[in-house]
Amino acid sequence: MLGLFKKSDSAAKPSWIERLKSGLQKTRSQLGGLFSGRRIDEALFSELEAALLAADAGVDASGYLLAELRRRARDAGAQTAADLKSQLHAILVELLTPLEKTVRTNAHKPFIIMVAGVNGAGKTTSIGKLAHFFQGQGRSVLLAAGDTFRAAAREQLVAWGERNNVPVISQQGGDPAAIIFDAIQAARARVIDIVIADTAGRLPTQLHLMQEVQKIKRVIAKTDASAPHEIWLVLDANTGQNSFNQVRAFDGALGLTGLILTKLDGTAKGGVVAAIARSHSERTRSGDQTRAGAKRPHDSPGAPIPLLFVGVGEAVDDLRPFRAEDFVTALLDR
Repeated sequence: MLGLFKKSDSAAKPSWIERLKSGLQKTRSQLGGLFSGRRIDEALFSELEAALLAADAGVDASGYLLAELRRRARDAGAQTAADLKSQLHAILVELLTPLEKTVRTNAHKPFIIMVAGVNGAGKTTSIGKLAHFFQGQGRSVLLAAGDTFRAAAREQLVAWGERNNVPVISQQGGDPAAIIFDAIQAARARVIDIVIADTAGRLPTQLHLMQEVQKIKRVIAKTDASAPHEIWLVLDANTGQNSFNQVRAFDGALGLTGLILTKLDGTAKGGVVAAIARSHSERTRSGDQTRAGAKRPHDSPGAPIPLLFVGVGEAVDDLRPFRAEDFVTALLDR
């Protein structure tokens, strides 16, 4: 069990901003050198476009950022690349801020969070870190081991439960919906504040598994008509533009209420957050409500799916709430 955890929580650690900077090292190195001792010219904009695309910002977000940057630089009479960097910082913060959301877990008891994702995204590990985060807020937590497909998933979640000193409801094999149903009943009996339900990793193209995760959602609703109160998708930052396909598929099947971006470990391309925000802002303006799943329960029509947490490492406190100002500061190294 101890082999799952590679770092000592008691070891001296850099601040969260420093860890975020380290996680965004690849993108920051691509962008940072463009703004030193240069005047504003077409070559600079061309290099900036190439850096944004290389950072997985995508064509739409890159085009938007460059057009907005040109407009603001012209209106402000910007002369140097340093002026341009300040403008880019402001534009990125404005673009990403709508993705922020504070989760209010005291609205229901137990407050039920269902977590989904593709294989290898870091879903089970993120659940363990979420348990630690909510405990830090004074909330009691119970974990439901609904991933009955991956051989080590149950053992991994139990190990996280032992580490955080939180109960885990699990069984060898069995129906995942039934396990999660039992976990919710156990949480009621023990007067637990929050239930976090793990589910098996699955690809959007695995229709039988997507139907199964829809069944899990229906079974949870039988315990509480308002539940699950949150449905979160875990995304691996290294998947880049493929993240959109995952968000679209899982949102269509479940009606997502939040995203968790993991593995910002220095090799990931942080520009994908701008791409996510831009796609959301486009959907907000168009009022798109065409998901196959139920409308998201807590958001207004067309509202973006929030980016709730970002993860930068393996330690238990390396998953933190997403804050646009922190992320952009780490991205541009101001």
